[in-house]
Amino acid sequence: MTPEETRLKQHIATHLKNLRSQRKLSLDAVARLTGVSKAMLGQIEREESSPTIAKLWQIASGLDTSFSAFLSEKTTEMAAREQAFADDPNMQMRTLTAYDPTVKFEIFDIQLLHHHIQQSEAHAHGVIETVWVLEGQLDIFCDNQWHPLQSNDTFRFYADQTHIYKAVSERVRFQNIVNYT
Repeated sequence: MTPEETRLKQHIATHLKNLRSQRKLSLDAVARLTGVSKAMLGQIEREESSPTIAKLWQIASGLDTSFSAFLSEKTTEMAAREQAFADDPNMQMRTLTAYDPTVKFEIFDIQLLHHHIQQSEAHAHGVIETVWVLEGQLDIFCDNQWHPLQSNDTFRFYADQTHIYKAVSERVRFQNIVNYT
């Protein structure tokens, strides 16, 4: 594990512990809210396990908090740092704009490689995602259908449902604006 991966694991653990403490939630309560097992949450907090991207979204959604808060320690210093997840080498993500409660959105620059398929569990009710494809071809599954997108296409959808991103091309790069209205 690289030093950066170790710092990310530590930050995720600390942020989860702080959220639980601030909200006076037990691991059982967080497990019920997020659908992530108590055992897995405990492993994350003890830095014994790193959550997958999908699990981290699930935790953030269940706790009604932003995804980027789990990734960056300092909004200004780390916002542009690329996040790579050891469990998912075919997806890279960079936080362009970390969550700010005054505007209630965050922006990510995402790359999917090797025709990667990324499933995202439902976010909190009312969350809207806007995707802008910068390079390649991307299909998005939501509302029980696939939506094909080419370079320079945009697509907006309610993300409070399971949704899937599929790289149709070998490499696709897109920006994802997540609005927590």
